[in-house]
Amino acid sequence: MRQLFLFLISFFLLSSCKVFKSNLMLKTPDNFVYDKLSDSVSSSDYKVSPNDLIQFRILSNNGFKLIDLTNNSSRNNFGGSIDLTVESNGEIKMPSIGRVNVFGLTLRELESFLEEKYSKLYQDPYVTAKVTNKRVIIFPGNGGQAKVNLLNNNNTSIMEAIATAGGILEDGKAYKIKLIRNNPGINKKPSVYLMDLSTINGLTIANSKIQANDIIYVEPRFRVLNVVNKEITPIITLITTSLIFFQLFRK
Repeated sequence: MRQLFLFLISFFLLSSCKVFKSNLMLKTPDNFVYDKLSDSVSSSDYKVSPNDLIQFRILSNNGFKLIDLTNNSSRNNFGGSIDLTVESNGEIKMPSIGRVNVFGLTLRELESFLEEKYSKLYQDPYVTAKVTNKRVIIFPGNGGQAKVNLLNNNNTSIMEAIATAGGILEDGKAYKIKLIRNNPGINKKPSVYLMDLSTINGLTIANSKIQANDIIYVEPRFRVLNVVNKEITPIITLITTSLIFFQLFRK
C-alpha cells in the first residue's frame, strides 16, 4: 500500500512539472542579459533585408515620365511598376543596371541610391520603393491567438503591429514583452529586447520601427486554477480511483 501510494505521488509530481507553464515559448533563463534597445536602433527607419519583395516605380524628369524598363524608353503616364525580391546575399537585379547590393538601406536611401545609378541612363530619374511582403509574427498573450501579419506601411511601429493583432489579450503581461529580431548572417544570434508597455514610459520603445520578420512575444499569465482544472484534476481523480480499487481488492 505504501509503495503504491509513493509511486502514484511520484507520478503526480513528475506529471505536474511537465504541465505547469508548458505553454510558455521563447523562454530565457533567470540570468539572461537582454539587448538594449538604443536610441539609434529604436529611431531607425525600416531597412531592406533578404527575401523582401520590393515594388519599384521609376520615372524620368523628376517624375514627369514613367520609364518603360522593358524597352528602355519613357512613357507619358504614371501607371506600371516592377516587383523584385531581395536575394539572400542582399542583392537585387535591376533592369538596365544589373545587380546591386541594397541590404541594410532604408527605403529613402534605396531610392536615392537607384536614382544615382539611373542618372547615367535617364534625365533626372525619380524612384519610389515599397516593401510589399513585410511581416511580423505576434503572440499577443495566448498561443491560440498568434498571428502573422503583413504590414502595409513602410515604417510601422511596434505599437501599431500589436494593434493589428487586436492588442494585448487579457492573459498577456503588458510589462513583459519580448521583441526578437533576427540578425542576418551566418551564426549570428538574434537580438532579444525586453519591453514594458504597462506604463506611459513604454511609448519610447513602442514607437520603435518593426524590421523584417520581427517576433513580438507577450508572455501569457500563468493561471494555476485553469491548469488544475484541465490537467491536474484528472490525475488526482486517477490516483483516488486507484486507491479505492486497491482497498476493495485488498479486502
